[in-house]
Amino acid sequence: MKTLPIILSLLFMQQLATAQVKDTRLFELRIYYCHPGKLNDLKARFANHTTRIFEKHGMTNIGYWLPVNNTDSALYYVLAYPNKEARDASWKAFGADPEWKQVSSKSEENGKIVAKVTSIFMEADAISPIIKPSQQTPERVFELRTYTCNPGKLPTLITRFRDHTLKLFEKHGMTNIAYWTTIEKDSTQPKLIYILAHKSEEDGKKSFASFVADPAWITVRDNSEKEGKIIEKLESVVMRPLPFSAIK
Repeated sequence: MKTLPIILSLLFMQQLATAQVKDTRLFELRIYYCHPGKLNDLKARFANHTTRIFEKHGMTNIGYWLPVNNTDSALYYVLAYPNKEARDASWKAFGADPEWKQVSSKSEENGKIVAKVTSIFMEADAISPIIKPSQQTPERVFELRTYTCNPGKLPTLITRFRDHTLKLFEKHGMTNIAYWTTIEKDSTQPKLIYILAHKSEEDGKKSFASFVADPAWITVRDNSEKEGKIIEKLESVVMRPLPFSAIK
């Protein structure tokens, strides 16, 4: 009869541990689009200066990547902060930092580097693995996927990922890195943004081909879409990590 209290205690401890690791940080996906010929200058500035100055001002570098097909001369990166107030204070201090001002001025002696910046605020979803530095040899490629759902369908999508999709991804050789939902300024439904890792770009294609043909996935998909399609739009960017990325 002592077994039941022990089991209940273990379950409680497991639930407590899960609650303790919930990631409550604010995340920001930033995409920098460079002027022609300036991408190498941007990479050097991040590698030699910017990432260190970010950390100096309380920002956590999560990861840095370049798209494999980089026709827009873009650099993608993710930062984390304790909250929005801390984020704003950190960027204000960063912008006023004399070292950053000197670095910025010197790096742009021959012209501006960044033509456009896209910023997306996100929060870690409960389905996400712990978002932390990870590296493998040989180096992996990463896929940033953004799902825009049909009206009211995001909870259904999250449930499908939680109960089925994440496990099926792993079954087919894909590594779940991070899952976020966007923080929208208005009443727009949030998007799901997540990152997968593949051994190579070719392996990623093979993994998805086997995933979509898996009878288990087909059953899950069909059952979840009995009341209508879930996803309105899917965007995918295959990326390679930069040498200074904490996730690569």
